[in-house]
Amino acid sequence: MLSIGEFSKICGVSQKTLRYYDEIGLIKPSEINPKSNYRYYSIDQLEKMLFISKLKSYNFSLDEIKGIINLEKYQQDEYLIKLLKQKRNKMEENLKKIEYNINQIEKDISNLKNGVSIMPNLNDSDIHLVETPSQNIVSIRKILTEDDYKNGYMPYFSKLYEKIAKENLTLIGEPIAIYHSPDYDPLHNDTEFALAVKEYATGTHDFPGSLCAKSTLNGNYSGLTEVYAKLMKWIEENSYKIIAPPYEVYLSDPYTTDPNENITEVYFPIKKNG
Repeated sequence: MLSIGEFSKICGVSQKTLRYYDEIGLIKPSEINPKSNYRYYSIDQLEKMLFISKLKSYNFSLDEIKGIINLEKYQQDEYLIKLLKQKRNKMEENLKKIEYNINQIEKDISNLKNGVSIMPNLNDSDIHLVETPSQNIVSIRKILTEDDYKNGYMPYFSKLYEKIAKENLTLIGEPIAIYHSPDYDPLHNDTEFALAVKEYATGTHDFPGSLCAKSTLNGNYSGLTEVYAKLMKWIEENSYKIIAPPYEVYLSDPYTTDPNENITEVYFPIKKNG
């Protein structure tokens, strides 16, 4: 048997953490001295503790880990493969973001060395006034959660494509995301995913056209913040006001397009003040 101190040292886990793991039922001591209340762990528990630590290093939550270790061996491996693939995909996505930020930092360092500002240029050279037509759309509207941002928008558009195919509707436009929330809240954004179709059918509705201030982002979606800031500045300086939720139109497929080559149009429905 190993004392809690010995077990803690071997596994590289604090005694405080081991006590907490005991409280939540993740790994319990093999024996507790009834007089001293001192905890002891068996040699066999080393493997379990190392398994828990390994999963933690892959950013598994304690609830996820508890769910895994409580499964029978024949269930555990299959379930673990599924979860590990999800973690790997998320890490690859994060790695792309990190690589993009590293490249941006290198550009900023170079610009600063050459006396060039690293702040975005909010000029209006690529902002246009356009009259958009009314469209008949099929859509899904929901309050986004953290998982939605992790998984991206494509699952919702995929459901819409399936509906269009099932009901023999005619697709006539690119994917649209309409942002109904009055302000930005990443965990509660009221967002509508839509596709324009030719036919009027059950579940379709009108998406009215209007005068819009439009700008186009050629590049990574992280640049959308600058596009929004540029549009807001232009709208205020030119005495317009926003009359409907802004929306984005995606002209490129994120699954097949390099993230730095995405093309996204941003529209703000507006009218003149007064």
